[in-house]
Amino acid sequence: MKRLKLVPANTSIPFARYAPVAVGLSIFVMLASLALLFTRGLNFGIDFEGGTVIEIATKGPADVAGLRHTLGGLGIGEVQLQKFGDDSHVLIRIGAVKDGSSTDNQGQIVVRKVKEALGSEVEYRRIESVGPQVSGELIRSATMAVLIAVALMFVYISFRFEWQFGVGAVLSIFHDVLATIGVFSLFHLEFNLTTIAALLTIVGYSMNDTVVVFDRMRENLRKFKKMELTQLIDLSINETLSRTIMTSVTTLIALFALFIFGGEVIRSFTFAMIFGIVIGTYSSIYVAAPVLIWVGVKREWGMKAPGAKVEKKV
Repeated sequence: MKRLKLVPANTSIPFARYAPVAVGLSIFVMLASLALLFTRGLNFGIDFEGGTVIEIATKGPADVAGLRHTLGGLGIGEVQLQKFGDDSHVLIRIGAVKDGSSTDNQGQIVVRKVKEALGSEVEYRRIESVGPQVSGELIRSATMAVLIAVALMFVYISFRFEWQFGVGAVLSIFHDVLATIGVFSLFHLEFNLTTIAALLTIVGYSMNDTVVVFDRMRENLRKFKKMELTQLIDLSINETLSRTIMTSVTTLIALFALFIFGGEVIRSFTFAMIFGIVIGTYSSIYVAAPVLIWVGVKREWGMKAPGAKVEKKV
């Protein structure tokens, strides 16, 4: 019985040949993501924006216009409504009132007024309240978490390999994080704490892919001491390509199942993960590796590896 092979044996794709075009595309994506971030901004969820989220279920198809009219006259702040799942489920978002007054009981007051207005005709499935002060702390903590993760990854790669590899890995991570944030800004998708969890997972996943390629490069640097660096990088990527694609495909199968059947609550998380894995696989080939060509790498890695051979220049 033949085993399934997503990548044929002895694949020799000239990745380095297309590196300038790919790097140019990556730079464009990063700059576009930054431009979107500063102009369009992010659609912060309740975790970062502050306010109250109430998920309700009506007995029949929900009258969103009627609900909007009823809640809009309560004087509880900006009210946004959207269908959530099927026609009978509605998500109500009420922004925090930032007027300098105390917000300790603001969420409780909002929930009480909504329940008085809607009565017992609806089922309250979920209620969440976050004050502006707490949301500000969450933004700072989330930013620090991502930056610390990237810094620790650089330290790890620098110790395990060399600083040149660390630079390539960090640029790859920044590329993945910025591209993911840019997509969330472009499509105005909700950006919340689960998205931050997805970004941290993407950082780890992208680093894992990059380390596999780097480890093979280090082995080949020991074996082929006179092979041109571009050829050596192509060889290393091709040798690990089957493993990289197989890992990405199996992970994406699970994530697509979650995206389709997991419901709205985790949809932003799964979307970020799907996009992050695709862009992370790309960046380990076309962001991390080309950096090594430009900064150069150490050709002598200590003792000669067993079975090492010197490659003749063609």
